[in-house]
Amino acid sequence: MRWHEVTVHTTEEAIEMISNFIHELGAGGVSIEESGTLNKERDTTFGELYDRPLNDIPEGRAVIQGYFSKDVDMVDIMDKLKESVLELSEYVETGSPTFELKEVDDEDWADAWKQYFKPVRISERLTIKPTWEDYTASPGELIIELDPGMAFGTGTHATTSLCLQALETVIQAGDDVIDVGTGSGILAIAAAKLGARHVLALDLDPVAVDSANENTVLNGLSESITIKQSDLLQVLQEGVAEAGTGSTALNVRLPVQVVVANILAEIILLFVQEVYDVLETGGAYVVSGVISSKGELVEQGLTAVGFTVVERYEDQAWVVIIARKL
Repeated sequence: MRWHEVTVHTTEEAIEMISNFIHELGAGGVSIEESGTLNKERDTTFGELYDRPLNDIPEGRAVIQGYFSKDVDMVDIMDKLKESVLELSEYVETGSPTFELKEVDDEDWADAWKQYFKPVRISERLTIKPTWEDYTASPGELIIELDPGMAFGTGTHATTSLCLQALETVIQAGDDVIDVGTGSGILAIAAAKLGARHVLALDLDPVAVDSANENTVLNGLSESITIKQSDLLQVLQEGVAEAGTGSTALNVRLPVQVVVANILAEIILLFVQEVYDVLETGGAYVVSGVISSKGELVEQGLTAVGFTVVERYEDQAWVVIIARKL
């Protein structure tokens, strides 16, 4: 089968957003290659030694490739992508991006990305392991088995790794948790492995719901995680309506102790009040997917409804915020 391959040369800072644009335009897969210079800090958890660059991409730059089926109108796709990237440049340094388009065979890309996805220690206790890799856990190490497919990231991007690290600090045994915008389900799985009693994982994308379900099964957590195609407001309205009938379809006890959302700042600001209402007093709201330039805006939105920001961490121009309902 032949595919259209779209290539965007941009900055590492813009990876998350441009990848998201490509996904939303209907790509069957997205691959990302970042700078391979020796100056770049690399994970040496497993004793890796680096004596040469992984590639010739200049430091701070990245190459993003999206794959579209042969029958897609690529003129329209390219126009929309360039427009979105232009708008993004008002908020994020995109580095005078360039665009390329060509046709390729599916065997050129369908599984090639897997060779770069290895077990990664994300935090003190959490390690992400692709299903096709062998790995022996050390005592106390929690393994997240992940098969993200081409539609989702591997969990090692700054937004997700920051979120996982934050969850490790706030999850207590027996907590009920809501994960808004679950994607591959990685945060819901981490919450369950960290001791949550039950996790309600939500996403509007049916592909995400399928992926989250598959990864939940891979980790043996089907009894601990409920996955629904919904946003937070819709599912809570359904939960209230069902409460009078004795239904426990949500499987979490409201109010919950933790809510986590790894999505765009603009989306986070749409349901700040709903999160506040669904959290118990003292509960934690972990917010990620926020570029540093919008961190203050999100904090203002949180404090406006009564949250107290207790922690903020940054990595690679991304920020995670931990807020409490005090």
